[in-house]
Amino acid sequence: MAKKGIHPVYKPATITCACGNAVETYSTRGAFSVEICSNCHPFYTGKQKFVDAAGRIERFQKKYAAGTAAKAEAAAAKAEAAAKAGGGAAPKSSPAS
Repeated sequence: MAKKGIHPVYKPATITCACGNAVETYSTRGAFSVEICSNCHPFYTGKQKFVDAAGRIERFQKKYAAGTAAKAEAAAAKAEAAAKAGGGAAPKSSPAS
């Protein structure tokens, strides 16, 4: 069998989900809580559920909104510089048929 004194204590534990579901099992950690379980996970329930882990969506939008704003500013500055350098030349028109 297993050697004595080298293994952690394997004790009863309660795992509690954010939805309220509680599961009795055994663990070396003891009781702990989880964000999502098999009772509320979309894969097992077939229902769509929005899960935002620690504001990842907001972080992503903030990160890439800054990049698109910088590109828009650069494009506007480039267009303004081209207008100053070109002397306000009229756009080319196509020949009349």
